[in-house]
Amino acid sequence: MSALGAAYPRAARNIKKPVNSLSRIGDHVLFYIKALVSAPRAAMHYRRETVRLIAEISMGSGTLAVIGGTVVIVGFLTLAAGGTLAVQGYSSLGNIGIEALTGFLSAFINVRILAPVVAGIGLAATFGAGVTAQLGAMRINEEVDALESLGIEPIPYLVGTRMVAGMIAITPLYAIAVVASFVASRFTTVVLLGQSAGLYGHYFATFLNPIDLLWSFLQAILMALVILLIHTYFGFFASGGPSGVGIAVGNAVRTSLIATVSVTLLVSLAIYGSNGNFNLSG
Repeated sequence: MSALGAAYPRAARNIKKPVNSLSRIGDHVLFYIKALVSAPRAAMHYRRETVRLIAEISMGSGTLAVIGGTVVIVGFLTLAAGGTLAVQGYSSLGNIGIEALTGFLSAFINVRILAPVVAGIGLAATFGAGVTAQLGAMRINEEVDALESLGIEPIPYLVGTRMVAGMIAITPLYAIAVVASFVASRFTTVVLLGQSAGLYGHYFATFLNPIDLLWSFLQAILMALVILLIHTYFGFFASGGPSGVGIAVGNAVRTSLIATVSVTLLVSLAIYGSNGNFNLSG
């Protein structure tokens, strides 16, 4: 094989590509299993670190706590997205004379699509990227090896604690995201566009399904889990110095964004099916 590779280097590289891809997939799966298994142990033995990470996820650390915490970023993103939905929905529905159904769009699209996707993007861009950078810096500075020399298993301490903290923090974070999208849509429609508050509230309350809210929270939890697994993997195995950490952050963000929309698609198909579990008549 080595003689063949020396004679035909391009063919050898093409043959090795599928093998290397399968090997990387196997590395991902093995790491994800270890991370999930280590989470209960991390919750029991590293409680102080877990609490610190919960605060870091939600409000940020240092000067970033004012403008860069995940709560602030997700809140601004969902406020902007909810307002945009109201403007576009009111304008588009007004073209066919049914702008009264803007409240329906807020109750339907915010819960099923907009809030989960925007919250996932915000989580990946803030805490996810930060996790990759932190773990990558620890890896290239040999801090991970130092933990092993002290008898501390790095995956439970570094990865498991972040998994537990992320799962605890995602529920209030997502609740803020959903409320922000609702408030932005109502404010834009009623205050800025001048629709009657009673009319908006009637259609919003009519089409807001509490079961959809529960499924939406489940979708957000799954997205957070996938995002954390992806970002911890790329950070934990970063290499190549500071530039390698930057490459790992970029790869992690790209992969997690693809995973976010993929989870949204799969969950939507699994829960709502092809008909959307929705009927509009009258």
